Amino acid sequence: MSDRTKEARTMSALDGAVVAVAGAAGPAGRATLLRLAEAGATVVASDADAARLAEAVDAARYAHGGATVTGDTVDLLDLDAARAWADRTEKEFGRIDGLVHLVGGWRGSSSFADTDLGDWDVLEDLLIRTVQHTSLAFENGLQRSGNGRYLLISAAGASKPTAGNAAYAAAKAAAEAWTLALADAFRKAGGDEGPNAAAAILVVKALVHDAMRAERPSAKFAGFTDVKELAEAIAGVWERPALEVNGNRLWLTEKP
Repeated sequence: MSDRTKEARTMSALDGAVVAVAGAAGPAGRATLLRLAEAGATVVASDADAARLAEAVDAARYAHGGATVTGDTVDLLDLDAARAWADRTEKEFGRIDGLVHLVGGWRGSSSFADTDLGDWDVLEDLLIRTVQHTSLAFENGLQRSGNGRYLLISAAGASKPTAGNAAYAAAKAAAEAWTLALADAFRKAGGDEGPNAAAAILVVKALVHDAMRAERPSAKFAGFTDVKELAEAIAGVWERPALEVNGNRLWLTEKP
């Protein structure tokens, strides 16, 4: 570990923090695990795909020797299971300072008339139910943290739906509204002193990673956010006061 890396960890607001990452096995999850571990956080990862989750956890541990990175397959469509995950994490590590929601999914159609309402059923579970359950499960622990963060990764399309993305945009918009309601709960709990926890939304147009670039070397991916940039932005939220980020959309792409 270089002197610069050691200094960055010493100065990081995440040094010693305990952060849970839901949907951790994909490219964005892998980048986030690596960045949080680098910042000195204890990272508790979850995903429905046990094999891919194990690979992501092992990669973060290998990249940052000595970092505590654990993995757990949790059914986030089960509120009791989500609450058990939150309780277990706080009991084992003594605190919980963050929940990063990276559970994703996309369904679309060629036109509005061709929308398949079955897509809505899938996206309601992936994009809304998992937000509802993780936020309800982790709210109290994040309040107790003193510097807790609930972070939703959303899409610019939620603010400007297109004809073929009705189900996806509506589900993302609902997830954003739910997260902003959590932010209001944090605001009210803080009273005159301001919130000591924050719920915020990081907005991207879409995400890109190295494998996508390798598959499509001529593609421009204009306006896309690299998963490493997303991970950096996620870690940076803990560096900003809760009052500054609570209830806000933090745009990583141009507003539509």
